[in-house]
Amino acid sequence: MTQPFLSIQGIRKSFGAVTAVKNVSMDIAEGEFMTFLGPSGSGKSTTLYILAGFQNPSGGDILLNGRSLLSTPSHKRNIGMVFQRYTLFPHLSVGENVAFPLRIRRLPQAEIAERVKAALKLVHLEGFEDRMPALMSGGQQQRVALARALVYNPPVLLMDEPLSALDKKLREEIQFEIRRIHQETGVTILYVTHDQEEALRLSDRIAVFSQGEIDQIGTGPELYANPATRFVAGFIGDSNFLDADLVESKEGRAKLALADGTVVDGVPLHGAVADGAKAALMLRPERLSLTPGADASGIAATVRDITFLGNVIEVATQTGTGDELAVRLPFGHAAISGLARGGQVRVTFDAASAHAFA
Repeated sequence: MTQPFLSIQGIRKSFGAVTAVKNVSMDIAEGEFMTFLGPSGSGKSTTLYILAGFQNPSGGDILLNGRSLLSTPSHKRNIGMVFQRYTLFPHLSVGENVAFPLRIRRLPQAEIAERVKAALKLVHLEGFEDRMPALMSGGQQQRVALARALVYNPPVLLMDEPLSALDKKLREEIQFEIRRIHQETGVTILYVTHDQEEALRLSDRIAVFSQGEIDQIGTGPELYANPATRFVAGFIGDSNFLDADLVESKEGRAKLALADGTVVDGVPLHGAVADGAKAALMLRPERLSLTPGADASGIAATVRDITFLGNVIEVATQTGTGDELAVRLPFGHAAISGLARGGQVRVTFDAASAHAFA
């Protein structure tokens, strides 16, 4: 078996009676872009800080090329780090900030100058060597921080919510730059975010954290199409959930009875649910269709609101049992012309595109 480049093995971290990280394990390939995705308090940043050596784990191990990092101090792990706040030295110029990790490594001056120039070129800041951080935009400062983290060619780069302080347009621009830099350098990146769109845009794989544990690891399409848990289903993409009773299950497929009496058969079932037990039916808004009127098949609902979002139309509906169902239709869809607030519709979907959870 090939030895993994970076291996996180059963990491645990407790702060008194509070357990922040519970038995987190994963292998990361060399050159991979792995994102830790989850809400605040889910354990993703704590796991990253343990990797960086800023915190000691309560248990478990971290191996880089087969060797444990735990006994190595943070400043000797040779791991790059980029934070949410740029942490640039305000009294040093851009060039001096980028050169700092090389100077503490006592590299020759000529090599330092060459590496700083190459790092600034990589982040598209050539000619900014003498600029002071206070005279730069937030996006430019984050590029400097990225150049400083990469200038000594670390095998692993850790990034903790590096773009959360930027506005949406600038955040998307820097996301593109981070992806480009990853492709050009081949550095292994572990990236922490609570933004699912950012995770989907950047990552090779995503580890979804919940309450200190990893619910699922996979590519964006894998997590979206085959969520392992209800939490992942609700966190990756937009979702509707309807309460249901599990009539029966067979070979990973469920037959469900909804509160209004609608029976849905052939829904992929995730996890162990006993026949007759309560379940949740998950429906993606873009996988739903609408038929105006009350006589067609499907779930009967009333249109509550219609929102134009450019290339899509968001239709908010409410079923007869009071459940909210969001439906997303492409602009120009034939069903849109027959819709009006207060109108009666039928919501239909392919059972194979839905998911059932305990």
